[in-house]
Amino acid sequence: MNTRKLNEAGVPSWAMGIAMQAVQDLARHNGEIAKQDRIDIRERIAACVADPAIFVSDPFVAKLAEALLEEKREPTSHTPITYRTWGPDGIEEACHEQMRQACKLPGAVGAALMADAHVGYGLPIGGVLALENAVCPYAVGVDIACRMKLTVYDISPEDFTRQADLFRRALQGGTVFGVGKERKQRADHPVMDQDWTVSRITREKRDVAWGQLGTSGSGNHFVEWGVLTLEQPELGLEARPYIALLSHSGSRGTGAAVCSTYSDMARAQLPKKFGDVGRLAWLGMDTEAGQEYFAAMNLMGDYAAANHDVIHKLVARIVGEKPIADVENHHNFCWLEEHGGKHVYVHRKGATPAGKGVLGVIPGSMGSPAFVVRGLGNPDSLDSASHGAGRLMSRTEAKRHFNLNKVRRELAHIGIEVLAAGSDEVPGVYKNIHQVMASQQDLVVPIARFDPKIVLMCGDGSRAED
Repeated sequence: MNTRKLNEAGVPSWAMGIAMQAVQDLARHNGEIAKQDRIDIRERIAACVADPAIFVSDPFVAKLAEALLEEKREPTSHTPITYRTWGPDGIEEACHEQMRQACKLPGAVGAALMADAHVGYGLPIGGVLALENAVCPYAVGVDIACRMKLTVYDISPEDFTRQADLFRRALQGGTVFGVGKERKQRADHPVMDQDWTVSRITREKRDVAWGQLGTSGSGNHFVEWGVLTLEQPELGLEARPYIALLSHSGSRGTGAAVCSTYSDMARAQLPKKFGDVGRLAWLGMDTEAGQEYFAAMNLMGDYAAANHDVIHKLVARIVGEKPIADVENHHNFCWLEEHGGKHVYVHRKGATPAGKGVLGVIPGSMGSPAFVVRGLGNPDSLDSASHGAGRLMSRTEAKRHFNLNKVRRELAHIGIEVLAAGSDEVPGVYKNIHQVMASQQDLVVPIARFDPKIVLMCGDGSRAED
């Protein structure tokens, strides 16, 4: 039997591979026995399709029967939902194709694409996806709970300039960059006393996570000093310039292991008819694996927050100052929220929570400003905004186009010192942050501007983790 005849017998297209194997097994059997005892292959296949429950113990079509029964128990395809895009002119078609694929998932009830969007794994960076009763590890991403943290100091720009060497030493002594890098001395933090047995992978990786607590990884992660300008009273502060510390990093190697482990589980459990979704494989929240992933992801959120807390406290200790205000937020996370009268799991992969009144930080690049924003709670974006400027080119392409030393000299002329970085993180690889902010005026309101002055990133050539 060929695929046309199998189709005529009622075999669905997604089950053709299983059916062909059954045909081969039946043909092999028929070739080994007397003619009068041979099984009518077409008849057996058609009967199995008509009533698979009868054939779950059949030596030849049991796998087909089980697959057909499984298909009846699992969610069916639904009409793809639509999504709205902010800043559509700067987003490549491949990014839209990833969003369209995500919108076909059976549990998808809401989606949006932010202005800084670019192609990622599974869901694009800048993608927002709401699922009913399901979580998708790669719609959160590898660097779970990657986040921003800004602390403000009562230091004038003039004093900062006079003590520039102290502030340089504080960045260099406050964290460690590089894939797999650990601190020489472990930091104490209550997060390490939480329950790390919520999943096998967090239990096994606890020691590694502790060693990496207070470190920053690679890629687009950074710590930097800059001038925070408040045009009007905000954050409990009067309107004037301040010196602030801004950091960007996530849950390091342990977060990546959580994503990889549960994404593999999701793909292994994926209904056969959804085999083409690849990294968008999901876990039902009514399954043990789904519950484990969600618990492990939330632990990684606490761990990422602790990571920043350790860095900022150590930097503050080195400069001998205490912060007077702070703002922080996750991206690369999944929240259980209410939208449209339903409780849904909102995945923001490279997107900032922007519920009404919610504060967040949206960075540009080492050569352009970041903005402290207040969310407007736009339901069309599922209360989300961009998480940065967004990349214009791949890391490989960036390394071919830019020379870091030349860019450092150019930035020095405008008052920005880059202590270490990679050529794949220079300003030219990013979109214009001002255009990105202009395209999302219905999502957030900027309340302060942060201009970088001393920047530290990974300069050892490590591959990006996020």
